[in-house]
Amino acid sequence: MECCDNDNNPSRRDVLAGAGITAAILAAPAVFANMAAAGTTAKVTLDASAAKTTISRHIYGHFAEHLGRCIYEGIWVGENSTIVNTRGIRNDVVEALKAINIPNLRWPGGCFADTYHWKDGIGPREKRPSIVNVHWGNVTENNHFGTHEFFDLCSMLNTEPYVCGNVGSGTVQEMAEWLEYITMPGDSPMSKLRKANGRDEPWPITYWAVGNENWGCGGRMRSQYYADEYRRYQSFCRHFGRKKLYKVACGWDKDEWNETLMRDAGTMMDGLSLHYYTSIRSRDKITNGSATQFTEADWFKTLRKALGIDAYIVRTKAIMDKYDPQKKVGMVMDEWGTWYDVEPGTNPGFLYQQNTLRDALVAGVTFNIFHAHADRMHMANIAQTINVLQAMALTDGAKMLLTPTYHVFEMFKVHQNATLIPATVESPAYSLDKNEIPQVSVSASKDKSGKVHISLCNLHHDTACEVSVELKGIPATKVTGRILTDEKITAYNTFDVPNALKPREFGDAKVEKGMLTVALPARSVVVLELA
Repeated sequence: MECCDNDNNPSRRDVLAGAGITAAILAAPAVFANMAAAGTTAKVTLDASAAKTTISRHIYGHFAEHLGRCIYEGIWVGENSTIVNTRGIRNDVVEALKAINIPNLRWPGGCFADTYHWKDGIGPREKRPSIVNVHWGNVTENNHFGTHEFFDLCSMLNTEPYVCGNVGSGTVQEMAEWLEYITMPGDSPMSKLRKANGRDEPWPITYWAVGNENWGCGGRMRSQYYADEYRRYQSFCRHFGRKKLYKVACGWDKDEWNETLMRDAGTMMDGLSLHYYTSIRSRDKITNGSATQFTEADWFKTLRKALGIDAYIVRTKAIMDKYDPQKKVGMVMDEWGTWYDVEPGTNPGFLYQQNTLRDALVAGVTFNIFHAHADRMHMANIAQTINVLQAMALTDGAKMLLTPTYHVFEMFKVHQNATLIPATVESPAYSLDKNEIPQVSVSASKDKSGKVHISLCNLHHDTACEVSVELKGIPATKVTGRILTDEKITAYNTFDVPNALKPREFGDAKVEKGMLTVALPARSVVVLELA
């Protein structure tokens, strides 16, 4: 991962389209202005007859890099630790992550992957060589968490491993041998080495990234060079268990890069990796702002930036559609989330930040946007799982707390592998300093049991919204729900008060005669279930 501004300065049209605003509203500023003046009512139409596309559960994936305290302390404490653990992996974190059904876990980086040599992380731990983490603080680590420990963690979590191979400073042979070590069921040099290290059977794996940010920390490559390198490396990426290996190529937020890659290597990939960080970096690029001390203007700017991911997806989809009209290549947003200044007094290279209600709204609107692009969006990985950037959990020794973002993942898990119900949204505008974004973001899906779930976000910091939802083909007579909100936009959980901000029952919704009405409080995330 690399700190990128990614500020594409999305237009009003891009931002509103990302929230599902109708073309008619976009084309009629006067109408939208009238709605904005009212400022309290949103109209939504859900049409169950148009529900055809599955929301891939893999968009709820996670990312654990050897960065700061994500791996060491956050996940790995060692078998001799006083922190309760199983084979060195802390139990409280495993239980918390299992509760949100994480579908996949990306490892070992990020930029760390660009200097990671997997053989350093196998064999007896006391004999493993130490390495310097040159990307994240120049700290020395002992390589006690390596391939065996990672797959053990994935097994505990019942999640799919997603391994990022080293193209930046590695070799084709090194990557090929790692896959042989992981997947070879019979006798071979690498399977014998795996067995000598205590693992007889190969591990299950599907997802494999051929490099990370090769335009940046992964080698400063040019588009044509990486396209050729990708073609070469992927040729030797084999699953020796003869299963399908889902190969992910490294994309970028530059259209020329993605165009070259899709044109020259699109038929050789299964996924295209993209990264998008929500940051309100100062013009001099000295500060990204505080995670907990921010103004209403900062709140607005952050959410406006978060909505900009839609324009990025739309732009990249157009390139992918040009070369892959059958949509065989999945979009993989394997780094996304908020990026602020580190917490005061912590190592700048560790990227440790708190997590507030603002981050919960960013997560909610991002998932609603991902759902809207379910036809192309296959996977996404929030950055990062523990103690880094927009984390699920924070730890302090034996203590652990769950963040507001964690609670959004838990609330939204009902959408995993459900069928998207297209939503048409007419939202009032949320305006500040001559800029405006939609106040309300909505997504809906139908699960395999027939239950319909609707996720709503009110982005406005202090104005509630009445939401009227027309339910076409949805014979609902009962609605229940939960809400995540607080009186303060800066609300967050601490180790002293770990449950200050968590979901609670929501009763301000009713369904009658094919219409759902919701009194949606300001600065809130709500998930409803219709029966």
